Amino acid sequence: MRSITRCGNALGLWAALALGAPLAQAQIVVGQTSGFTGPVAPGVKENTEGAKLYFDHVNAQGGVHGQRIELVSLDDKFDPKLTTENAKRLVLERHAIALFLVRGTPHSEAIKPLLDEHKVPLVAPSTGAMVLHKPVHPWIFNVRATYQREASKAVTHLATIGMTRIAVVHVDDSFGADCAIGAQDGFDKAKMSPLLIEKFDRAKPDFTTIVQKVRSADAQAVLMFGSAGAVSDGTRQIRAAGSRAQIVTVSNNASGGFIKQMGEHARGTIVTQVFPYERSLSAPIVKEASDLAIKANLGEVTPAMLEGYAGAKVLVEGLRRAGPQPTRARLQQALEGFRKVDIGGLELTYGPTDHTGLEYADLSIITAEGKFRR
Repeated sequence: MRSITRCGNALGLWAALALGAPLAQAQIVVGQTSGFTGPVAPGVKENTEGAKLYFDHVNAQGGVHGQRIELVSLDDKFDPKLTTENAKRLVLERHAIALFLVRGTPHSEAIKPLLDEHKVPLVAPSTGAMVLHKPVHPWIFNVRATYQREASKAVTHLATIGMTRIAVVHVDDSFGADCAIGAQDGFDKAKMSPLLIEKFDRAKPDFTTIVQKVRSADAQAVLMFGSAGAVSDGTRQIRAAGSRAQIVTVSNNASGGFIKQMGEHARGTIVTQVFPYERSLSAPIVKEASDLAIKANLGEVTPAMLEGYAGAKVLVEGLRRAGPQPTRARLQQALEGFRKVDIGGLELTYGPTDHTGLEYADLSIITAEGKFRR
């Protein structure tokens, strides 16, 4: 039986070579721990679909130096403790060359000691937390812009259209605090002060008191920083209380899943974005992702899918530059050597003192048809 198997394998190899088919036998394991269930599940699903679009494309072309990329994804239910447990499994048991697209600010912070201990890169964490940018962490390579940049831009926009009574409502964790710092920067630039600043619990958000304050203060706009589930629940309660305040959130909620969760209240919501307009085919990265999504029968590309796609492009380019026998250290060195690397109309540079990646930030509004419009 063994000789037959060997013969069959040899014939298969010979046939592949004869037909010019790409060979990718060995595997490069990339580890992902993220909230595939729980409050951020819709966005995580779209992030991952976007990443797999590119990984599948690369594997179909023969992989990286003849090796297939295997994305191993574990569900951490958006719980930082489980994020750490999953990351250990991926690094120690699955021998992942890198961790990738980890969702959440507290979650990415929680695995920093693991990155240091095992010298494993974290590429494209799905968060714009400033704490992952400054001070520079040698093993963390961000791709998307910071939440502070997004929040500041949102406040500046509201000020330019004449809004002065702007409330800030944010989850009581490092993500929410980071967004609040960015919002304050926007208020400072506009020479304004927030109407009110309120926090809510991440595990058990209660908007009862917050909603009453928003309504009593007659807020013109509410900046809501939290998960898709929290923002949609908070918005529903704000509307039920009779407030018509403009709802604004950041790109962690730039997904089709968020629009579905918002339901009838999605229309008119402003969502900041960190990648080009997902229906603008003049942007090379959008055209690439859209073409692959059509082939995969996934329909339209969403902003969350673009984030995953861009992260995958950065990781693959790093693996290519790491050579035929990539290691965690070689990958880290390859990424740090990026100088104006074009990932589809967007240039990205890293260095020992800069792991920020892209700084692109824009605004979108959700239409009556449930689409993001720039």
